[in-house]
Amino acid sequence: TEPSLLVDVADGVATLTLNRPEASNAFDLGMMREVEAALDRLRADDVRAVVVRGAGARFCAGGDVMSFLASDDPSASLHELAVLAERGVRELGELPKPVVVGVHGAVAGAGLSFVLNADIVVAARSTKFVAAYPGVGLTPDAGVSWLLPRAVGSQRALRHLLLNVPLTADEALAWGLVAEVVDDDAV
Repeated sequence: TEPSLLVDVADGVATLTLNRPEASNAFDLGMMREVEAALDRLRADDVRAVVVRGAGARFCAGGDVMSFLASDDPSASLHELAVLAERGVRELGELPKPVVVGVHGAVAGAGLSFVLNADIVVAARSTKFVAAYPGVGLTPDAGVSWLLPRAVGSQRALRHLLLNVPLTADEALAWGLVAEVVDDDAV
């Protein structure tokens, strides 16, 4: 089977591609373990910048709810996934080199943590940002509840997370969540 995370390094740029398009690049334990394993490669001196993108129609749908519900112990599986996701994405954002995230389609739930931990975010014009947590009865994880208010302000963060109101790419730009909005084929 193909890896859930593709890592390619060329000319000093490491490109990470979330590679579960059939699951809207929702991350499961396997993908987050692959992110953790890739961090050593990203810390190498020959990597001067990191680009994160998603394969398929959507950037990332957050945590793979079906994967932890299907486990023998859904609570333990969810907890392990949340811990790995927060640590992995935070460490990605703490790399001493620029991290650029290109988003398209949808950014949902903890997928927003990739955006919040990036140095620069470029969004396709058709991108929708959705909290998704209210729809599955969970609280924001992977650092989202701490980082989002700092990025967009408390009131906007609460509105987005509690009311589950989707943001367009242009709204995300106006809120300071993304640095640039481009045509869909230019991300």
